[in-house]
Amino acid sequence: MVSENDVLHIAELADIGIATSELGKFTEQFNAILEYFDILDTLAADDELDRPLVNVFREDEVTPSLPQEEALANSHNPEDGYIRAPKVI
Repeated sequence: MVSENDVLHIAELADIGIATSELGKFTEQFNAILEYFDILDTLAADDELDRPLVNVFREDEVTPSLPQEEALANSHNPEDGYIRAPKVI
C-alpha cells in the first residue's frame, strides 16, 4: 500500500508538483493501480501463446535507386552533387 509520503516522494523524483488538496486522490489512484498489478500477478505466466508468432516484416527487395540527376532535380540550389541546406547553429 502506498502512503501519502510515498506519493510525495515519487512526485519529487518525477519533478511533478502535486497540491496537498490532490494528494489523497493521487494516493487512492496509486493504490488502485497496484491492486490491478496484484490481479495480474495471480495469472500463470508459463502458458504457451494461443496464437502463432508471425513475422510482420516484409522481405527486402533490391530495386534500382534514383539517378543523382533526378534526385537533385527539385533541389533549389544543389552543390557538388549534393542538396545544399541552410546552416544550422
